[in-house]
Amino acid sequence: MSDYYELLEVSSTASADELKKAYRRLARQYHPDVNSAPEAEATFKAISRAYETLSDPQRRARYDRFGPEEGGAAGPSNPGFNGGLDDLLGMVMDGFGFGGGRGQRGRPGPPRGADLETVVDLAFEDTVFGSEKNVRVRTAVHCPDCSGSGAAEGTTVSTCSDCGGSGQVRRVRQSFLGQMVTTNPCIRCGASGEMISSPCSRCSGDGRVTEERSYPVEMPAGVDSGTTLRLSGRGAVGPRGGAAGDLYVHLRVAPHPYLTRQGDDLHHRLAITFTQAALGSTMAYQSLDGEVELVVPAGTQAGTVFRFRELGVPQVRGRGRGDLLVEVAIGTPTDLSEEQEEVLRRFADLRGEEVAEPEKGLLARLRSVIR
Repeated sequence: MSDYYELLEVSSTASADELKKAYRRLARQYHPDVNSAPEAEATFKAISRAYETLSDPQRRARYDRFGPEEGGAAGPSNPGFNGGLDDLLGMVMDGFGFGGGRGQRGRPGPPRGADLETVVDLAFEDTVFGSEKNVRVRTAVHCPDCSGSGAAEGTTVSTCSDCGGSGQVRRVRQSFLGQMVTTNPCIRCGASGEMISSPCSRCSGDGRVTEERSYPVEMPAGVDSGTTLRLSGRGAVGPRGGAAGDLYVHLRVAPHPYLTRQGDDLHHRLAITFTQAALGSTMAYQSLDGEVELVVPAGTQAGTVFRFRELGVPQVRGRGRGDLLVEVAIGTPTDLSEEQEEVLRRFADLRGEEVAEPEKGLLARLRSVIR
């Protein structure tokens, strides 16, 4: 296993702030949602495990003295068979359904902690530019009084006398097929292989307590509602020093006042006036990246779409950004003054267009007063 300080590219005397900056930089580089390289996920898990350990003063002190914590690393992928004849016979019998489940070789170790889930609300702009959010969760953490062992101060954890520390009890019996071996979890120690004679008073021997924790999480640009980020090792820790589960962060994005997202493109249906469409106009348009110039040529028709390249949403697993598409809608005025109405009627007459006759009488005067 690589040295945690080397993984985070810092010295062994690095401050908490230096560790945090190093982790953020590397997390942005290797997060699986932004880095599709085959080894990126494994690297991200490793640096997350390193930061989780070194950012906790007590765990960092233990690491500096004893190295990585037990239970945090995965076992070998192709273990060889190192047991005796009973182990071999037990596996064969279990495989044929005579045992209480397929046997396990060696000490099982403390169980892994539970996975956790939480929801984070993002502003629409966060999906375009990315952001960092502090995710708060209430979770199980290693008990500070016993360092996760579950044993009271000044005492130690002993090996279970019934299973010899294996967490399993193996029984041999005779049948018409010969000698049968069954393997079952040890009831005395709860399959942990350990016994605690003097439990820690703070955690009652469980090795963990419940606290509220806050984790900085990089939200990659390009994410959308429904995206789930998996933070390896940020879930609840297991009992008696067990490894932590994962934290799943579900993202929920707030709508924008006038922009809608379609894939990596942003769309806006912009209302302009009849005269702007007929005579043309140059106007300042406020995009998420700042003010841009929108040129509407004379004679622009309703439904015309103006495209601004690379002003959309970045691609999460690729390069570049989508486009900003502004569709023109022509608004019809409803509050014409008498003078404006007269000008429009002359315009319609010049173009030979038939329009409704002007309103007369009391109704017309009432509407004039309301205006």
